[in-house]
Amino acid sequence: QVQLVESGGGLVQPGGSLRLSCAASGRIPSFYVMSWHRQAPGKQRERLAVITSAGSTTYADSVKGRFTISMDNGQNTAYLQMNDPKPDDTGVYYCKLDTDRSNWGRGTQVTVAS
Repeated sequence: QVQLVESGGGLVQPGGSLRLSCAASGRIPSFYVMSWHRQAPGKQRERLAVITSAGSTTYADSVKGRFTISMDNGQNTAYLQMNDPKPDDTGVYYCKLDTDRSNWGRGTQVTVAS
């Protein structure tokens, strides 16, 4: 079973930058889909960015052009680079790994405020 641990959250000012990490332990199959999700207070969890094992990426309109998802296969770590964050980006950020099953991390809090 793969375990995921997010890190890198915290307080960031609007217009700043922050990089979240998602470290995966256990064996990751050759074919997978890794994604980042956000749950804002009082809202449903929202998928923000996806990367496949082939390297294809997709983004939600709300973060397109500002956030970048990447994967370091050698380190079994996924990243979410957050540039120009806005107060609406505040929430708990989760990574998810889909293989033959879905694996979720426990989340890391990101607060965007001046």
